[in-house]
Amino acid sequence: MIDWLQHSTPGLLTLAAVSIAVLLVMIIRFKTEPFIALIIIGLLTALAAGLPVGTIVGTAQKTSDSLLEKGFGGILGHIAAIIGLGTLLGAILEKSGGARVLTGALLRAFGEKRAPLAMGLAGLIFGVPVFFDIGIFVLAPLVYVAARQGGRSLLLYCLPLLAGLSMTHAFIPPHPGPVAAAGLLHVDLGWIILMGAVCGLPAWFLAGVVFPSWIGKRMNIEVPAEMIVDSDGDEGPGPSLGLVSAIIAVPLVLILAGTFGSIWLPKNSVPAGVAAFVGTPAVALTIAVLLASWLLGTRRGMTGKELSALSAAALRPVAMLLLVVGAGAFFGAVLSATGIGKAVADSLQAGGLPVIAAAYVISCGLRLAQGSATVAIVTTGGIVAPSVAELGYSQAQLALIVVAIAAGSIIASHVNDGGFWIVSRYFGLTVGETLKTWTVLETILSLSGFAMAAILMAVV
Repeated sequence: MIDWLQHSTPGLLTLAAVSIAVLLVMIIRFKTEPFIALIIIGLLTALAAGLPVGTIVGTAQKTSDSLLEKGFGGILGHIAAIIGLGTLLGAILEKSGGARVLTGALLRAFGEKRAPLAMGLAGLIFGVPVFFDIGIFVLAPLVYVAARQGGRSLLLYCLPLLAGLSMTHAFIPPHPGPVAAAGLLHVDLGWIILMGAVCGLPAWFLAGVVFPSWIGKRMNIEVPAEMIVDSDGDEGPGPSLGLVSAIIAVPLVLILAGTFGSIWLPKNSVPAGVAAFVGTPAVALTIAVLLASWLLGTRRGMTGKELSALSAAALRPVAMLLLVVGAGAFFGAVLSATGIGKAVADSLQAGGLPVIAAAYVISCGLRLAQGSATVAIVTTGGIVAPSVAELGYSQAQLALIVVAIAAGSIIASHVNDGGFWIVSRYFGLTVGETLKTWTVLETILSLSGFAMAAILMAVV
């Protein structure tokens, strides 16, 4: 029995299935912190598969070659700086009033009739540097104002915004999900930005423009009375629209320049070296953070002490997120070392199910079961990474697999997802109304994003 479990394809697949099932039970039933649950399951899976203790945790004299340390260190060394710097950039943009300036400019440019589209674009643009929930906290008051002025259902204004924030959070670096998946599957972030945008923008249009236009005419939701607050007028002038837009664009442009400069520029040339340096994600984001700190902080009267306090407050929630990603990478390293990844790859090939479809289905299942998009992405990435490594995919194809994983991680947001309750609370929706609107929006975004990735996978 033990030999069958450790060395046969059916046994390894059974071990993988049991491991994931126990992981979900720990998280859902016993409310175990995901990062602790992932470590426990990773250790138990490695022991059950017969890996030597020294391979799993190292020895008293040396632990650097252990699966535990390499699993954690490999991914965190890749993403920790990126996620931290991205968080700082978003915090400075938020504090400076950049969101208010951006949204106000879009509302004026598009006019009252197209205010929903303006809110959607605000979500797309401001969603690049800020986390999903922060985007809601900052932009929700502007949604209330636009909805009151327009006299139409709140859904016509909040759903486009939510779709924009959700799309960028799921598909576009420097958000944790796509960055973590890129690290696990060894994909350049420039390709993730490109494929995330190509797949995500049509998905956003369906979920954030077409669907809200339909549902907003059938459900009239008024602005919650407790959210109606008269402006006191002392917010002060914000930064210029051009400055805000430029700072948001800087890291994306630099990363893309680094990715495609290595392809188009002569090898070992000075321009190629410059593009590679400034296009390194951590360097690109450092440049953006320094620019934001000076142009939106120091020049507008913020002291060094205030910037430091803002940074500390912004980075505090990132710690647990990084631990979850590190633990998920350790679990993935165990799956690779035990041979489970190869067994999964062989089974997919035998069953005729493409890896991109399998990745999407696994991510969807994990998302539906435990609610966290990050846990779904990290766990799925760990499961499929060993399979992907053996199939010789190009960077573009790997990026599309990352998009598929990210798309699966946002499907059918329901009561086990914190985002579900944030949306319900901030926009005064009942549970039933949230299921009919937000949950459907996320499902449309997921399915259409995956459909685009699958179509492109067939031609690249």
